[in-house]
Amino acid sequence: MNDLSCFAALGITEPALVALEAKGFTAPTPIQKLVIPKLLAGERDLIGQAQTGTGKTAAFGLPILEKVSPGQGVQSLILAPTRELSIQIADEMTSFCGARKVKIAPFFGGQPIEMQIRELKSGIDVVVGTPGRILDLMRRNVLKLDKIDFAVLDEADEMLDMGFIEDIEAILAECNPLRRTMMFSATMPDAIRAIAEKFMRDPEIVRAEPEVVSGELTDQFYFEVRREEKLEALCRILSTIRDCYGLIFCRTRLDVDDLVEKLKARNFAVEALHGEISQAQRLRTIQHFKERKFPLLVATDVAARGIDVNDLTHVINYALPLNAEIYIHRIGRTGRAGKRGCAVTLVTPGEAHRFSLIRQSVKVEIKKAEIPGVAALIEGKKADFFTLILEMISSGKHLDYLNFAEELCSVCDNPADVIGAMLKLRFKDTLLASHYPEIGAARKAKERKNWQETPDDPAGKRVYIGVGKTDGYGAVRMLDFLWERAKIKKSRVGRIDCFDRFSFVNLTAEDAKLLIKRGEKMFPRIAYAEDVPENHAPAPRPSSPAPEKKHKDKQEDSRKLKAWIEEVSSGVELKAKRPKRKK
Repeated sequence: MNDLSCFAALGITEPALVALEAKGFTAPTPIQKLVIPKLLAGERDLIGQAQTGTGKTAAFGLPILEKVSPGQGVQSLILAPTRELSIQIADEMTSFCGARKVKIAPFFGGQPIEMQIRELKSGIDVVVGTPGRILDLMRRNVLKLDKIDFAVLDEADEMLDMGFIEDIEAILAECNPLRRTMMFSATMPDAIRAIAEKFMRDPEIVRAEPEVVSGELTDQFYFEVRREEKLEALCRILSTIRDCYGLIFCRTRLDVDDLVEKLKARNFAVEALHGEISQAQRLRTIQHFKERKFPLLVATDVAARGIDVNDLTHVINYALPLNAEIYIHRIGRTGRAGKRGCAVTLVTPGEAHRFSLIRQSVKVEIKKAEIPGVAALIEGKKADFFTLILEMISSGKHLDYLNFAEELCSVCDNPADVIGAMLKLRFKDTLLASHYPEIGAARKAKERKNWQETPDDPAGKRVYIGVGKTDGYGAVRMLDFLWERAKIKKSRVGRIDCFDRFSFVNLTAEDAKLLIKRGEKMFPRIAYAEDVPENHAPAPRPSSPAPEKKHKDKQEDSRKLKAWIEEVSSGVELKAKRPKRKK
């Protein structure tokens, strides 16, 4: 069977098959194989559990279009959590119509309601919208749902998380009691089950396997970073990815705006998407992103619900998801339509436990990766510049500047000096290793090197400290000791040698003098190494000597115990005979 025959076998007719072929559909997804024949043939309500990006819109949209009779009023209602998702569903279903004259329209807040009322009165067959606006239209008596055949709740778990449960109940209560109700959700919390029990008739539950979304086509990596290193880590990751077309997730609107501002300051082409942006700007931003007018979009989870792009190369969790369900929602936006994708997550030390729970829940390997080092970052910038130069030469776009180039080369004897000056003007310091801070594993290695492997300062001093391994002092505890005693940072400490009962530390002359001064008349002894003989044994610890143990025979112990008992007894007797003082 060819691909279109697979859809035909599910019950899809010729008009929709033509539209599917024009859209480039290759084969039904698992959720489409499960849902389409049940909606076309059966009478039961249905709950579909599937992740984002599995083709749910076609799963419920195609059967609805097969059942709709154009021009007969509102026959189907589809509820979605956001305006972006409402628009996406309406556009997608319209593209499935083909030659059918079915009228489908989205209704959401942020748009003049008078215009939407006029559209409703012109005749709409399928209404798609957010719960708040749908309820508003119903209360104005311009939207009647008492004759609909289908009611669909898409991304039901998200609508409940956004607080729409009362609106949803009020809408369903006014719908045709003989309708068929469908609910699609990535998760199945108790609130979903409560709505199903109240408003659905013996619903059948179908589940699509999530592994395709979260594992097979998506490579998943995580990077361990300090909180203050997240921005630098993200910039390095983005700089080393070729042709990145990705979605970056933040938790709040303020986080989105802050990150976008900082990325733009570093010359990244990026835009923001969140709930506080005007409707016109939101639609324009999404459209420009789909057209690849900029490669990076930073968004909150809710705002990203309306983005449906099949060829995203990367999803980046700049903010760690709160749970595994949100993680799956996010990474489900890459690795679609048979194309490989990549999911990247930044994890701070304080988020390690939560991330371990997410890893256990998704049951797919998330590989640990190292943040690109400075050398790799610089080499990548050089390689990109080489490519640009070669492309310009091969296209001949440089020919208009050849005369000027010759003039510049004649300025000095060595043309490399001219090119070096031009590179300095072009890149400033971004091709110098000193321009970048060390982060991640490189930072840790540098910190270790500072006190373990750095060659001794010729002007420095070697200091003797009268405690060693038998006292519990290794290199790490010695660093703590130096900080507590003289506030000497580990970045200023050289080599540390710990022996059984004493240690040697390399310090700058200034720090050595300060440490010895702070250690005067205190334990342990601290002195310059040259002032301590090689065969020196540390002075005894400032503690009282242990008493000698005396061996006594049992008869002596018995005699002393008996005498003590007699003494105590006599004292008690004297107290008993002593008369009380008169007042």
